[in-house]
Amino acid sequence: MLLHVYYRQRVSPAFFPLRKGMFMTTSSPKGPIVAPYGSWISSITTDLIVSDTIRLGLLTLDGEDIYWIEGRPSEGGRNVIVQRKGDGTVIDITPAGFNARTRVHEYGGGDFTVHNGTVYFANFVDQRLYRQAPGSEPEPMTPAGQLRFADMVVDQPRGRLICVCEDHSDTGREATNKLVGVPLEGDGDIQILSEGYDFYASPRLSPDGKRLCWQSWNHPNMPWDGCELCVGELDDHGLVSRATRVAGGLQESIFQPEWSPDGVLHFISDRTGWWNLYHWHNGAVEPLYERDAEFGRPQWVFGLSTYSFVAPDRLICWYGDKEGSHLAYLSTGTLPAQLTPIDLPYTSMNNIRASISGGYVIFIGATPTSAAAVVRLDLASGRYEEVRSTSSIKLDPSLISVAQAIEFPTNGGLTAYAYYYAPHNPDYRAPEDEKPPLLVISHGGPTSATASMLSLGIQYWTSRGFAVLDVNYGGSAGYGRAYRERLKGQWGVVDVHDCSNGALYLVERGLADRQRLAIRGGSAGGYTTLCALVFLQTFQAGASHFGVSDLGMLVRDTHKFESRYLFSLIGPYPEQQELYQQRSPINHTHRLYCPIIFFQGLEDRVVPPNQAESMVEALKNKKLPVAYVAFEGEQHGFRRAENIKRSLEAELYFYGRVFNFKLAESVEPVEIENLPSPPSS
Repeated sequence: MLLHVYYRQRVSPAFFPLRKGMFMTTSSPKGPIVAPYGSWISSITTDLIVSDTIRLGLLTLDGEDIYWIEGRPSEGGRNVIVQRKGDGTVIDITPAGFNARTRVHEYGGGDFTVHNGTVYFANFVDQRLYRQAPGSEPEPMTPAGQLRFADMVVDQPRGRLICVCEDHSDTGREATNKLVGVPLEGDGDIQILSEGYDFYASPRLSPDGKRLCWQSWNHPNMPWDGCELCVGELDDHGLVSRATRVAGGLQESIFQPEWSPDGVLHFISDRTGWWNLYHWHNGAVEPLYERDAEFGRPQWVFGLSTYSFVAPDRLICWYGDKEGSHLAYLSTGTLPAQLTPIDLPYTSMNNIRASISGGYVIFIGATPTSAAAVVRLDLASGRYEEVRSTSSIKLDPSLISVAQAIEFPTNGGLTAYAYYYAPHNPDYRAPEDEKPPLLVISHGGPTSATASMLSLGIQYWTSRGFAVLDVNYGGSAGYGRAYRERLKGQWGVVDVHDCSNGALYLVERGLADRQRLAIRGGSAGGYTTLCALVFLQTFQAGASHFGVSDLGMLVRDTHKFESRYLFSLIGPYPEQQELYQQRSPINHTHRLYCPIIFFQGLEDRVVPPNQAESMVEALKNKKLPVAYVAFEGEQHGFRRAENIKRSLEAELYFYGRVFNFKLAESVEPVEIENLPSPPSS
């Protein structure tokens, strides 16, 4: 499901603020205006959110040049490769008419690589590989057809790209995956280097070019459940010989295999219950540094990187623990390695790449008060600069509701985690006897997590007078394997109760109105939302963004990467078909009791539109208020500026109607069936 893979800072509940209005500031001599929650005027508008706002993707280095992906809503969601030259000049590489985005595993990642200034990338429309020399137009490297490519590495001595290939040629069967070699000049045959596993990832060449490592796994595992790390020698023809399994298995997850500059294979494994760093040296696996902390992440997309070498015996790495999110040096000259944290303000960091010759590190970082940005950290001085931000907007800190990490009790005597955002707008305060509506967010994945980084989408709600609870329910990443596995066989149960218990925790502390609790989520979070609105009666409204309603339909119809994912989250199919029916909201519509709004991309192949449309019809038949907003041309997740804007405004309008508060701004109405039209003004 839709990926939001970040680690979130956790603090003791003792730091959880209970004083109403603690973030309030006064912006005029007369003090803030008294107005009901939800009706506050906010400068964080949908136009501001989508204007000059981008998504940042894969980072890579080529000499002293930095490259990254920008997803641009203003250009219909197109992915553009951008270069920052050593002299600081920033230029677009991908010309109009091209979209650097692969569809391998549908979620993609690993969309491009660069070598000596030449860019190699997958184009979204035709999924062919293209070569783009400096100053030239892209030229196709692979034939038109049903092949998709991702996670490329240049094998210059042999004149080829090594990458993952996903073959959709046989429409009568599941796509096949393999490792292949693609000629750089596009005038030779594609070589198969390894096949036989259901999935492959992370092909990486040793510095001397003699060995190749990779990850592989089979159904029903996902890579965070268990996968294998293999190493093969390359013969005179460039083919793999004498492949050896180095680590991993059905119950051990391997993440980011990487060769050190002197040719020692490193990787991350969760064999202790936490993703920690290891190396393979003289035929043996040795831990570098053991800690109850996560140095890796769920591998939803290709090209993820949480560490990079700054010297043969020194690397820089991200890790998350109970104290927060960190960047650190790890010196590996003697074992156990020495970990030295680096003092930085960022609470979310990913895509870490180091330039050994240049003495700097790049990563995508964000703080609770600043948007995600490409950050360049000078290793000698410790100074850092933000090369490119996801938004040109610089909010006044007084406008921001800062994430507050909380822990709360949940079913089974366990603890769950979330981030609480108080309603906050320095120009307003609510009447003394009013408590705010609460919007509970259930993240996608579900093996994913939410982070304490600035989100204009969340600030959109808090600045209008909503409280927001962003939940890292059981099953989320960032808290060790045991926490991740709480969801095994319990999807639609553990996550639902954690979201409900988090909401009630705030109600008990007087921080939310018990009669105005809403829940929203996208993809897997949409499933959790619909389950909460069917199986519990905690919430009074909900919003499902491309959410799952029929598990049986999903397991039968979804793409290859996730086609067995539900085997661990629910159970084997069709052997446990009855359990799938029991956990599917569409089979329990008689229990629906409150208004719901649905948002759906009509070209979504992960969660097809019929998942939403079936639920919409059920609510219509029950005469419950329901709205359906569908977007032509959108897939799994909305990428176009006009659709991002419309979905936020429509959801706000919906809550205003069902919670009966007057909006302070004029937004385009959405048709809500079974709800009387508002009185004309």
